[in-house]
Amino acid sequence: MKKLFFIFFLVANVIQAQDIEPKNVIENFFNGFHKKDTLALRATTHKDIVMQSVATTKEGNKVTTESFSNFLKSIKGLPENLVFEERILDYKVQSDELLAHVWTPYEFYVNGNLSHKGTNSFTLVKEKKQWVIIHIIDTRIR
Repeated sequence: MKKLFFIFFLVANVIQAQDIEPKNVIENFFNGFHKKDTLALRATTHKDIVMQSVATTKEGNKVTTESFSNFLKSIKGLPENLVFEERILDYKVQSDELLAHVWTPYEFYVNGNLSHKGTNSFTLVKEKKQWVIIHIIDTRIR
């Protein structure tokens, strides 16, 4: 019985660790984002990352794709006095040994005022024993 409990305890810890690691990558991504630190952002992402957004327009839902290099340029180009914060309201993590998905509802504030809200969907892959973000898609609701 003790062996069975020990095996269950080990498996539960391994599963929990698999979920914590992707969450930590997302937290590091947002720490870099809020600090406007493009090197920190690069450290959390795959070289072939895809970034997309879904917005509702009069014509229907519209999906846009932005290159990661353009995203980084826009971060670098923000005025020093501009303060923004993406407040993550929850983390839902699913992962196995190679692939993880993190779902994060959020509220986005600019200079202390609510700008919009939505949900982020992150896909991560394990590359060289490290989780990296390979796809981000978000919704933006005003």
